[in-house]
Amino acid sequence: MDKVMTTLPIDPALLGRVAVLYGGQSAEREVSLKSGRAVYNALLEEGVDVELIDCGPDVLEQLGDRFDRVFIALHGRGGEDGTLQGVLDWANIPYTGSGVMASALAMDKYRSKLIWGALGLPTPPSQLIQGSDRATLEIGLPCILKPVHEGSSIGMTKVEDASDFDRAVAEAARYDNELLAEEWITGNEYTVAVLDGRALPPIKLETDNSFYDYEAKYISNETRYLCPCGLSGEKLDALGELAVQAFTSLGCSGWGRVDVMQDREGNFYLLEVNTAPGMTDHSLVPMAAKAEGMSFGKLVMAILATTL
Repeated sequence: MDKVMTTLPIDPALLGRVAVLYGGQSAEREVSLKSGRAVYNALLEEGVDVELIDCGPDVLEQLGDRFDRVFIALHGRGGEDGTLQGVLDWANIPYTGSGVMASALAMDKYRSKLIWGALGLPTPPSQLIQGSDRATLEIGLPCILKPVHEGSSIGMTKVEDASDFDRAVAEAARYDNELLAEEWITGNEYTVAVLDGRALPPIKLETDNSFYDYEAKYISNETRYLCPCGLSGEKLDALGELAVQAFTSLGCSGWGRVDVMQDREGNFYLLEVNTAPGMTDHSLVPMAAKAEGMSFGKLVMAILATTL
């Protein structure tokens, strides 16, 4: 079947019976539960034949032969790292988002940066640290220390003094045995949603916290989301182009989100790609879609249409 243009109305009957997979067992389970419920409710309102499934190790048994496609609303390990994608490929069930390799690469903050660096795409200098080793910090301070294979800013710490480094390593190592120390970029933070090969309007993120951490993302009502983001037309084009390049260079497809920093000189730096971004009331992809006049329901339908 030819790909359905995401800008056109989509007949729910084309989608068949849809399973929304959510929950799972990653550190991002609570966020995933919120995303899954929001997606499920939106699909119901759009007239889709849909079922909500809290994804477990027996996911193939949970799915059986009852579904025509899957909306993946799992975040983090097991749902966003290629594992679930491989299971669904094996079962020949179409699903939203990127495939096995791209999902695994995007989930791996260190190795995605290696690819961008090899292609000449800008990303902050960094250092890989094995969480079980006593490491020596080789990049300058301040830096941000983060687990390589986690999302939602889980386990992340801004390190401003060498005396804080061991504590930050211990915190990140609770979640992963590979850690990334990344040079701190002082400036503005942006996120760019990518849908069906094109960038949606960027969002500028402002928080009074030391960085855009878990509390700022999911709990605080003080975080500021600016869309329009205030960039000039030339900078908007450059940011959108960079986001799509970063996304496609990892082999990503369907939909996702690219996080970017801008330094005080106006230069952009890639941080990471999310291949199954949040879809909660604090989430960024729905905000970007709304700026283009796309309701949450139409966004969910457009994402599902990329599986046709």
